[in-house]
Amino acid sequence: MFDQLLSDIFAGDGLIAQSVPSYRPRQAQLELAQAIEKAALDHTTLIAEAGTGTGKTWAYLVPAFLSGGKVLVSTGTRTLQDQLFRRDIPRLRKALALPVTVSLLKGRGNYVCYYHLDRLSGDDRALKSRAEVSQLRHIQVFTQQSRTGDRSDLAEVPEDADIWNRVTSTRDNCLGQECPFVKDCFVIKARRQAQDADVVVVNHALFMADLALREEGITDLLPDVDLVVFDEAHQLPDIATRFLGSSVSSHQLLDLSRAIEAAGLAYARESTNWSEAGKNIEQAARNLRLVAAPIEKLPGRKATFLAIPNGAEFDDALEALLAVLDKSLQLLGIVKEKHPDLDAAHKNCLDLRARLFRWSQPDRQGRNALRPGLGGIDAEDGGDEPDASDHGLPQATKVGAGVHKGVGVSHDDNAVIADDVKPAPRSKRADDDNTPAVRWVEHSQHHMRLHSAPLSVARIFSRFRRPGQAWVLTSATLSVNGDFGHFVRQLGLWDATTARWDSPFNYPEQGVLYVPKALPLPNSPVFNEKFVEVLLPLIQASRGGVLILCTTLRSVDRIADMLETHFEDLGIDRLLLRQGESSRRVLLERFQQGRAVLVGSASFWEGIDVPGDALTLVAIDKLPFAPPDDPVLEARLNLCKAEGGNPFMEYQVPEAAITLKQGAGRLIRSESDWGVLVVGDTRIVEKPYGKLIWRGLPPFARTREPAQVLAFLKARQEPLPDALPDVAKTS
Repeated sequence: MFDQLLSDIFAGDGLIAQSVPSYRPRQAQLELAQAIEKAALDHTTLIAEAGTGTGKTWAYLVPAFLSGGKVLVSTGTRTLQDQLFRRDIPRLRKALALPVTVSLLKGRGNYVCYYHLDRLSGDDRALKSRAEVSQLRHIQVFTQQSRTGDRSDLAEVPEDADIWNRVTSTRDNCLGQECPFVKDCFVIKARRQAQDADVVVVNHALFMADLALREEGITDLLPDVDLVVFDEAHQLPDIATRFLGSSVSSHQLLDLSRAIEAAGLAYARESTNWSEAGKNIEQAARNLRLVAAPIEKLPGRKATFLAIPNGAEFDDALEALLAVLDKSLQLLGIVKEKHPDLDAAHKNCLDLRARLFRWSQPDRQGRNALRPGLGGIDAEDGGDEPDASDHGLPQATKVGAGVHKGVGVSHDDNAVIADDVKPAPRSKRADDDNTPAVRWVEHSQHHMRLHSAPLSVARIFSRFRRPGQAWVLTSATLSVNGDFGHFVRQLGLWDATTARWDSPFNYPEQGVLYVPKALPLPNSPVFNEKFVEVLLPLIQASRGGVLILCTTLRSVDRIADMLETHFEDLGIDRLLLRQGESSRRVLLERFQQGRAVLVGSASFWEGIDVPGDALTLVAIDKLPFAPPDDPVLEARLNLCKAEGGNPFMEYQVPEAAITLKQGAGRLIRSESDWGVLVVGDTRIVEKPYGKLIWRGLPPFARTREPAQVLAFLKARQEPLPDALPDVAKTS
């Protein structure tokens, strides 16, 4: 019955076609919807790869609407979240004439907080510029008129404006039921609406925040649902790693020092010298950052715990900071009942102290104060946040006497794993309760951050699906040449059904994959120069926009500088844009106006939808292997090697293949699009593993001859379609 209903809805004369004139039926879309409906009815997990143009959004929304249960849709970004809620869902709900209630829910940092807005409004000294004075007025008016308090609805104040950090709340400084504005709280209203709605639209970051809180026993963030749909699911492993880990920054410590001083002076002035208490935290935090300064000279400005150059001095500075925080906890513990601000400062201080101490364990001798019964370095429990009971006593604890169970990774790429902690069998790794972790320090001129992250999120993520709940994970890039093994292992979804549907686009006719013959290997000092020389005639021949995707920010600047020089010398009249000179949104708006050349890095590899002549050439400099200075990657590769695996083939190649497919997906976005994809890394055709990578790309016509590419561009830009050249598959 349901299959027939879906067939009728997605038919050429069905409800969608009657309401949306541009709709065209696609068999793959119908089959995907049917597979999702089956997963919902059977309460199972489906991993579904659907190529660009399949129409996967409506393929999962239709069965979600018809399911009769409560549905959570999680998207990769807030931008896609807003698009779903404001455009896609209303259009489909109207087409189907269904009385489905929908709620949009974001993290608390997206909603104006009445309490913090009131505090900022009463403190003229807190505003840093005239621009912030104007921004505050806009926010004040917006708060009086808005029903949601969602800062994305206030166009007059940029979403990345610093003032938002002072008029929104965090879990640490939210007063909860003690807040005088609790009845009007936008966050509480949004969560209540989510509890009542049939469909709740969130993003992966919020979903992972909820997962992390549930690990701590807190279950009031997201509602219980019958079906969860993860759109852009390829992002889940990285986002899960970030949210199931922990971090403490020097900025957080400085904010804490100011909050303690302000609350103490305002509500418990006579208790102690609060200015001194705040300055002691500030001084200890700055001293730790100063001691960590040698890290800035290391690759990536990062060092794992065991690779910190002056480890003993760093440990002493961290111990001193913990002692100062203990003293503040004692002072705040006496007066915290006097005012919610004092209580919030106490909770924030306790939380940061807990995270710092947990980060310090195990010590450099492998002793773990958090697990006194275990000698040696044991596995970190998936990056859970600590309870106060872990160490929350207001007393200094010697850093050298204890530890978080982390895998310290030395700077020479050798993982340090205790003899009594043997690697789990490869088939059992996702079920092991002792998931290893890595911890590291990141240092720059303006900040320092201590990180820890689990090396695998599989156990925690997979166990989060409650019995009877259906999960659907979908994206255009989940498999490596049809193999879902890498994605399944990352998330521990061993019992999932996997399926894939190819894009309906005619890639051999619409596009060409060009891998130049003459380019040197990417590690050559002249690679960027030669890559630009290859691109110049193609840029000149292409009438559409050009997107150049680089694997590093350094390459963005070098390639953009070279292009700028060549454009001037050759008289090429093109708008040249580069990542960093404006916000991503502004750059994309300017790029979509046509004939621009945009040079970007990681944030431009996905989430860009530029159909038509605004984008006809995508050039990728190198295969997107993750940088070797990433501590999480380094530790994962070492662990894979220790377990007898091949880290390059099991981890690095699949990751690069999926990322490359994302970048290539920017080129063809509709049935009428066309263009050229240039990959400057000759390893894709000259190395044995390269075949695994390029076979996972859309089936473009392939060539290594520049003349064939120029002929293709010329023919596509002329009115005679029969003039298309015969592009040989020479790779």
